Amino acid sequence: MPRTPDATTIPAAAAPISLSTTTVDIVVPVYNEERALTGTVEVLRAYLRENFPYDWTITVMDNGSEDGTLEVANALAHNDERVRVRHLDVAGRGRALREAWGASDADVVVYMDADLSTGLDALLPLVAPLANGHSDIAIGSRHAPGSRTIRGLQREFISRSYNALIRLTHGARFRDAQCGFKAARADIIRPLLHHVHDDGWFFDTELLLLAEHNGLRVHEVPVDWIEDVDTRVEVTSTAWHDIRGLIRVARAKARGTARVAELPRRPDPKPIHPDPVLGGNTGALSWQLLSFAIVGAISTVATLTLYAIFREWLPLLLANLAALVLTTLFNTEANRRYTFAGRRHSTGRVHFQGIIVFALYYGFTSGALLLLHWLAPDASRALELAVLLVSSVLGTTGRFLLLRNWVFRRKEAVE
Repeated sequence: MPRTPDATTIPAAAAPISLSTTTVDIVVPVYNEERALTGTVEVLRAYLRENFPYDWTITVMDNGSEDGTLEVANALAHNDERVRVRHLDVAGRGRALREAWGASDADVVVYMDADLSTGLDALLPLVAPLANGHSDIAIGSRHAPGSRTIRGLQREFISRSYNALIRLTHGARFRDAQCGFKAARADIIRPLLHHVHDDGWFFDTELLLLAEHNGLRVHEVPVDWIEDVDTRVEVTSTAWHDIRGLIRVARAKARGTARVAELPRRPDPKPIHPDPVLGGNTGALSWQLLSFAIVGAISTVATLTLYAIFREWLPLLLANLAALVLTTLFNTEANRRYTFAGRRHSTGRVHFQGIIVFALYYGFTSGALLLLHWLAPDASRALELAVLLVSSVLGTTGRFLLLRNWVFRRKEAVE
């Protein structure tokens, strides 16, 4: 499905596809779906013909089926040139999607589960923001406001717990990692696919975590979703595999290997009015100061509390070190998620520089305590806490400047 290249100079990450020639490839990964496949394709094809404004094809991606799924798929493709078939000898949804999406010649690639659990009226809202260049990846969400879900209590609990774990451990903003209803711009997704290593059910989660980590815009669409009890998912083994996957992706972020250099950059926002009145960047700075102050205040209270506790058993410097180590973990993570959330950076570099900032902060506050005991060897515990409070406030100011202008410095300013 060739299309005429866009001659605009807008960077590829934001360049809209010509809506009149947009091509969409809808991939349906199947494994032993001989019974259901014909109905799936017929329902999907009828919906696309009547309701979908873009040029479309359906790709049945068979991955290691052991029944007659491939024969049924080939028969469907023989009767309709807009239905295609691809085949892999081994099973694995992630492997199947990597193969199908990577080989597609469409502008936008989609995938949906063969059971059609997700209502098809969400398909156009899923694809439209990708076709016009607004977003890079779009996902159906059973947990977004406005979604309606019918399924058993066990799967609902597991799904919400898993997505809460993703947000807790990775600071993810998307609400539903594994709804089988996703789409992506093909020019954006191809370089990302080479960095997604999972071949099974964790593929979706890894793809989204890498997308957010690399600054891609993920659009979330509320969906209607009805559970099909004829599932191929083994809950226990899948859950354990997913947890190991979360750990693996976290390690990749820490090492800096989760950064995808080939991805085109989305340009910074610019006014479209010919005569704009701009107020500068004071809004962003104000938010950073407010967020940092709140995080810092909580951290300071926690540091003083922990120091007072540890000082009952530990020497002065060790008590300060133990208190700072614990609160710094919270402080750095909170600032990464909230204060400087809009900035792209190498996680490995951030962690390394964060250690340096921590060492400077610890040296400054510990130096203040040592100076106090040098000047007043019999200083009371209350005076110790007062000196620690003052030095923490001064050190926090320096820490903000270092975090903002060095650790979380805008990527384009350091490259």
